[in-house]
Amino acid sequence: MLRKHPPISGSIPDFMHGADYNPDQWLHDPAVLEEDIRLMKLAGCNVMAVGIFAWAAMEPEEGQFEFDWLDRVLDRFAEEGLFAWLATPSGARPAWMSERYPEVLRIGANRVRNLHGHRHNHCYTSPVYREKTAILNAKLASRYARHPAVVGWHISNEYGGDCHCELCQEAFREWLQARYGTLDALNAAWWTSFWAHTYTSWSQIESPTPHGETMVHAHNLDWRRFVTDRTVDFCAHEIAVVRPFNPDLPVTTNMMDWYEGLDYRRFAGLLDVIAWDAYPTWHDAADDSRTAAWFAFNHDLFRSLKDKPFMLMESTPSLTNWQPVSKLKRPGMHRLSSLQAVAHGADTVQYFQWRKSRGSSEKLHGAVVDHVGHEHTRVFRDVAELGGALAALRDVVGTSTPARAAILTDWDNRWAVCDAQGPRNCGVHYEDAVLDHYRALWALGVPIDVIGSEEERDLGRYDLIVAPMLYLCRSETGARLERYVEAGGVLVSTYWSGIVDERDLCHLGGFPGPLRRTLGIWAEEMDALYDGETNSLVPLDGPNGAAEERKEPEGGRILLGRAYVSSELCELVHLEGAEALAAYGSDFYAGRPALTVNRLGAGKAYYLATRAEPAFYADFYGWLASALRLPRALDTALPDGVTAQVRTDGETDFVFVLNFSGRERIVPLDGRVYIDAETGEPLSGPALTLSANGSRVLRRASANG
Repeated sequence: MLRKHPPISGSIPDFMHGADYNPDQWLHDPAVLEEDIRLMKLAGCNVMAVGIFAWAAMEPEEGQFEFDWLDRVLDRFAEEGLFAWLATPSGARPAWMSERYPEVLRIGANRVRNLHGHRHNHCYTSPVYREKTAILNAKLASRYARHPAVVGWHISNEYGGDCHCELCQEAFREWLQARYGTLDALNAAWWTSFWAHTYTSWSQIESPTPHGETMVHAHNLDWRRFVTDRTVDFCAHEIAVVRPFNPDLPVTTNMMDWYEGLDYRRFAGLLDVIAWDAYPTWHDAADDSRTAAWFAFNHDLFRSLKDKPFMLMESTPSLTNWQPVSKLKRPGMHRLSSLQAVAHGADTVQYFQWRKSRGSSEKLHGAVVDHVGHEHTRVFRDVAELGGALAALRDVVGTSTPARAAILTDWDNRWAVCDAQGPRNCGVHYEDAVLDHYRALWALGVPIDVIGSEEERDLGRYDLIVAPMLYLCRSETGARLERYVEAGGVLVSTYWSGIVDERDLCHLGGFPGPLRRTLGIWAEEMDALYDGETNSLVPLDGPNGAAEERKEPEGGRILLGRAYVSSELCELVHLEGAEALAAYGSDFYAGRPALTVNRLGAGKAYYLATRAEPAFYADFYGWLASALRLPRALDTALPDGVTAQVRTDGETDFVFVLNFSGRERIVPLDGRVYIDAETGEPLSGPALTLSANGSRVLRRASANG
């Protein structure tokens, strides 16, 4: 029996609904605060993130602290029943600090120190920056940690970037010494005998730089790991200062969509709740489903980091000002995109920003309150209507998003596969490949976790694990997946897997390295195709075609009904116990296996040796989901562009039906008894009509209740 997770804050048992609020930009006009409070309540907002970039307002000169303005904001919030995530303002430092202590400014990979400006332009290693951050954080925590309006700590803002100063170089060398112990071990791990790059002193090691070393792949990989560890250490430094003043306050920091620069899994243990910022490019096509699938993947990724509800900390209520085309949300899209986050596990919907800035780089970025300054706008009405919907859905708060399918993806695998120098330096499109597999399951309404290979997680909870392009595959990962399959699990793996280990050294003895026995194949060669060049994936029958795999399972579809176009990469594999389900249709390797299945113990492992067209993934996972009886939010055929997701407490299911197709859709129901979760009205009829950008939340009794 599932149970509800407790709310993120005991002060707010409902959905958190609010925005980034910057009262420090309006100190010249005290009337703005009172009007903002009126509008917040009118919009159904209950929480604001305050102080994110307010260092100069808090400490206008070194050692001179001014908190009267923040006192007024938080006191008025408390009087009006509003709450705040109080931020540590380390994301941007004041000019006096840059002038007086230039060491706090980052040095780029080109070894040139930055001037004052932008944000995240500071060195995480700098003792001065750490000291100044600790002083201000302690002042904030001692003054506000037990303020009735404060519900948690928003630590910094969108950590990112790296510094190449001498302080960071020395820290990198110390990190490497701790990791490898000796130079001999480092040289062996980095394969520095290539191009005579052997190191004879730790002092010779520098961070990767365009006018120096960038060709030692393990060096690049370790630098990225170090940057993550340095950033995690700085985040921990900030938390250690504020936490003791009220250990009950949750801490978070806001992350970015599958941000390449930092391994977010390393942050999960520090934080009480995961928060992230979502800015989709809606309406860049007639059908928004690919964009929706990408952001669904991210919602699932961030939920999976702690396996519990997360926070949508930032989204835009209208448009951005920094995307190539900053397009308005069409009618219905604000509700639809916000409920998508909730459907995948968000217990908050928050925005950047509350009130539009009057000047500087984000003055034209969307906000709840426009420059006109009142509530009589389309965007404000959208926000207020969503506030009412979230209030009606309060029973969803804390519910789980159970998944029996998982996508396996690691940051260091992503770094390594994109740095491989071959076979396609014009792009192997790792992220797109992951999305191909994810999207096929998402379109079926199958709940999905996004997991990492080093997590302490029981893989046995999943009926299906998909591991696309697991290029960097540790021996331990191979062994875990082998045990998983032997115990009855189903694994789907693909081309360009099992190539290197955690040191970015190629596995010897044949690819896919530690997955070879599990998959029952040997990948001898890889053919890279030019853009526009294609092959085909043709279903097989007969003794080597595993014809029994192609039988239609009860309620399912035939595995492969036709030939499919393949492109980009075509791996040439030999069968070592596996059976071929499909073969290449052309070129000198025509007839060789392109899709295989291997039976190992009680489970099966499938291997896709080439990048296939989207229709293949739809057909393959449609068949596999039926064969494995994977739970679906709605046990019915969903129209193209429509998905369904479920949250549950084990007694009641909340089914979110979401239409990203850009047109009206008729969604058949599955015969169970449903009521509208917002109105309480029973649904009549066998189907649901959704307008373009339409969304409905349905309630039903859980099958496990």
